[in-house]
Amino acid sequence: MRAPMSDLLPLKPVTAWLRGRVPGFSGITDVRKTATGQSNPTFILKTDAGPLVLRRKPPGALLKSAHAVEREYRVLRALSDSDVPVPRVWALCEDEGVLGTAFFVMDFVAGTTQDDPRCPGLSTDLRTALYDDMNRALAALHRLDPQTLGLADYGRSGNYFARQIARWVGQYRATETEVIADMEALIPWLEGNIPSDSGSAKLVHGDWRLDNLLFDPSTGQIKAVLDWELSTLGDPLADLGAQLMQWRMPVGAMGRGLDGVDRAALGIPGDAEYVALYAQRAGLEQVPDMTFPVAFAFFRMGAILQGVRKRALDGNASNPEKALKLGSYVPLFAQKALQGISAGS
Repeated sequence: MRAPMSDLLPLKPVTAWLRGRVPGFSGITDVRKTATGQSNPTFILKTDAGPLVLRRKPPGALLKSAHAVEREYRVLRALSDSDVPVPRVWALCEDEGVLGTAFFVMDFVAGTTQDDPRCPGLSTDLRTALYDDMNRALAALHRLDPQTLGLADYGRSGNYFARQIARWVGQYRATETEVIADMEALIPWLEGNIPSDSGSAKLVHGDWRLDNLLFDPSTGQIKAVLDWELSTLGDPLADLGAQLMQWRMPVGAMGRGLDGVDRAALGIPGDAEYVALYAQRAGLEQVPDMTFPVAFAFFRMGAILQGVRKRALDGNASNPEKALKLGSYVPLFAQKALQGISAGS
C-alpha cells in the first residue's frame, strides 16, 4: 500500500511556502519520492503549476558542508543561460522551521537516465550520440568563466586536489566503521602525489557520470545535468577522472561500470579516445595524464559511500537497504584505485 502523501513530505508547510514563489502555483495534488537521492531525499510534486522537484537535506545530524542543497541551488541558477543544460530553479528555503532542513524547488525535466553505462535497449548510434554529448557538455562546463557566472567565490583558493584530499580524508575518518587496508595504502599515496596547481580554477560538477544526466531517448541529447551538491571551483580533470573511474567498475546494478565490456561493439568510446576528444573540445594544449585524477575519484567515491554506510548504520539513510549495499563497495573502490596507480592509468 502506498504511504500517505503527508508521510512522504509535510504538504501544508510546503504548499504555504511555495505560494507566491512559483508562478501559477496554489497547491500540490500528489507526491512521489524518487528511488534515487541517497544523499539528499528528492520528491516529485504534481501541482497545478506543472510538475516540480523538491530536494532537501536528510534528517538527523549531518557532517559540516555535506548535503549542500544551498550550493546546488546557487550553481543551477548561475547555469540557467549557459551551454550546460540544467533544470530551472524557483526557490531556496533556508528556514529550517518549514521542513526541518533546507530545501529547494526546481522544474521537473522529462527525460531518460541510465544507471548502466552499457545503455541496454539503446541502438549503437544512439548510444554513441549520448556519449558524445556527455563529452561535449563536460568540455562546455569547463570552458565557462566562473567570474562571468557570478561564481568567482564559489570555491576556495589554493591547490584544488590538496583541498579535496584533506576534506575527504576528514570525511572518511569521521564516518569510518572499520579499517580497510587498501584505503590505508591509498590515502598516503594521494597525499604524496598531488599535482601542482594549474592556476586556472573552473567550475567542476563533482559527480559527473551517466546516471546524473537526463537525455532525450530519441536523439541522445542531454536535457539536464543533475546532482550538483558536490560542485565547486577547482581542477576540471577531477570531473574527467570521475567519468573514467565509473567505467572501470564492474558491470551490473551496483558497480554500474564497463569493466571487461567490448565498448567498440556497443559504440562506446575507450578511455583514450574520450580523453583526447575532451581535451580538444576543452581547448587543452595536450592530452592530460589521468592517473592521479582517476585514483582521487576512486578515493572520493569510497569516502562518500562510507558516509552512506554510516548513515544507514545510524538509522538516517533515505533507503537503508540500498545504502548498506553501496557502502559494501568501499574496499573495491580503494582496490581499483591502487590497480590504476600500478598500471599508470
